[in-house]
Amino acid sequence: MSTWALRRSSVLLRSRGYSLGTTRDACVNLRKITCVEDDAGIFESSLRTYYGLFPSKTFYHTGHASLKFTVNSRELSSQVDATSKKEEDDLGDGFSELDRPAADNDDELELSDDDEDIEGPQNELELSETEIDSAEKKSPGRRAQSELFKAILNSPGLSVRDTLDKWIEEGKKLERPEISLTFFNLRKRRMYGRALQLSEWLEAKKQIDFVERDYASRLDLLAKVRGLHKAESYIDSIPKSFRGEIIYRTLLANCVSQTNVKKAEEIFNKMKDLELPVTAFACNQLLILYKRSDKKKIADVLLLMEKENVKPTPFTYRLLIDAKGQSNDIAGMDQIVEAMKAEGVELDLQIQGALAKHYASAGLKEKAEAVLTEMEGGNLKEHPWVCISLLPIYADLGKDDEVGRIWEICKSNPRIEWCLAAIEAWGRLKKIEEAEAAFELMLNKFKKPSSRPYTALLKVYANHKMLLKGKDLIKRMADSGCRIGPLTWDALVKLYVLSGEVEKADSIFHKAMQQNQMKPMFSTYMAIMYEYAKRGDIHNSEKIFHRMRQAGYTSRYKQFHALVQAYINAKLPAYGIRERMRADNVFPNKALAAQLTLVDAFRKTPVSDLFD
Repeated sequence: MSTWALRRSSVLLRSRGYSLGTTRDACVNLRKITCVEDDAGIFESSLRTYYGLFPSKTFYHTGHASLKFTVNSRELSSQVDATSKKEEDDLGDGFSELDRPAADNDDELELSDDDEDIEGPQNELELSETEIDSAEKKSPGRRAQSELFKAILNSPGLSVRDTLDKWIEEGKKLERPEISLTFFNLRKRRMYGRALQLSEWLEAKKQIDFVERDYASRLDLLAKVRGLHKAESYIDSIPKSFRGEIIYRTLLANCVSQTNVKKAEEIFNKMKDLELPVTAFACNQLLILYKRSDKKKIADVLLLMEKENVKPTPFTYRLLIDAKGQSNDIAGMDQIVEAMKAEGVELDLQIQGALAKHYASAGLKEKAEAVLTEMEGGNLKEHPWVCISLLPIYADLGKDDEVGRIWEICKSNPRIEWCLAAIEAWGRLKKIEEAEAAFELMLNKFKKPSSRPYTALLKVYANHKMLLKGKDLIKRMADSGCRIGPLTWDALVKLYVLSGEVEKADSIFHKAMQQNQMKPMFSTYMAIMYEYAKRGDIHNSEKIFHRMRQAGYTSRYKQFHALVQAYINAKLPAYGIRERMRADNVFPNKALAAQLTLVDAFRKTPVSDLFD
């Protein structure tokens, strides 16, 4: 591959504080970089760059750039000055945290993946499934309900082992396909605690011979249930012959899912020290990490990929397109697309959907509609699955006629995802009756109780502050016997918060956490915390901050931004807040630094100077 077009010219590698080292066997030769600053303080470079990508403007105003980043053959490290970082907790990512194929969604139980954090993620982003499960997803008959899964699902939360012991006592067999399907179903519902108990029981009872992927699955579950420290410690107990790339990349992915920059870089460096191969998966994880935490360092990952001859995947390009789109650099986004085409990389539906979404956000309606038309392909009946992408984007464009046309085609033989997309799209267009009609159609078509349609409609009610309708819907949901998970909690909390009842939202959320083992979404906590901060309610803001830490969410800019705002609105100093941020390895960007000066108990003012 002669060129794969991945580096941007405008990163100020040396003149603005970057240091690209050449220790040991590494050798990275850079042409001279010349930069000029435009009126906005954004730099452009005359460098044609490696592989021709990102020749447009930088992601950021560079200002007081003092980031130092070193890429050696065996090292990846970063140090950040307290005033240099730009807040990039972009919890609105349109991509999954992992480079994985889309799972079939015929199962109607709620997928609790944090799509907002992935953003969604994510999720947000939270990793719902890691690549170690790919074999499980391909298991024959994966759509069928596993008998073992049903038994575990019906057992009390802390007695999974008793259920498994009983399974063996009754003479039932435990074979790989059944076990894999059970793990898949548990992970799909984010029942990580039960999945971990199953994994531990299987090894303790020697029911199967563990291979590297089994150990990696256990590691992943430990990271999700008991934290990164426990997961990392577990590696020492894995036989050396199985401590390969899959093990460490699984830990790396979990570090990234928690946006733990320091630990992620540490694990990546360790992989290099162990001379494990540098894979596209690992590099994509770093891109996800820096797309959230510091976009300036994306270029350094691309340089590392070039040096290590790591070929970018379509997911790599999707991440770069999304990063450009979030920065409203449409020209740069288009150049990435051209680079992809030059390399013969197909623009799949996810990439096209991302392009259309960012064109729509930038007000480029004609370009967005052109992409949507290309996605539709002339005959929607031949490939109606694209409705999932078309419906919400047409809604963003305000095209209720197009939403109606597409929905008419879909609803003759609807699938779950199409109905959910229609509910969301009609909600965005403020067509509440149409959203409710799509909801009723879904309930009539799919008889098995599911929380997903309820959650989708609940979000519509929340966004339009329709509290009474939301309450009625929740009662109907409870009567139906649906299983309620993090996505529903999120919608319910936001319903009460947007209706001005934050205390009620907090109370419901706290009870839900006590009654369930599933991890709540990041955005759910933040919806409550932001509302308390607006009121200057320091006590409750600190309470939510503490609960997030207990739930396993490492401190990030958003938490500290909300917390400091609470002190500002309360007109009280925040003693020790800077020390708390340093302890959590969080460094203020320009906006947060300005906030901190307002809550500094020892700051000088014109009045205080009179008394000095």
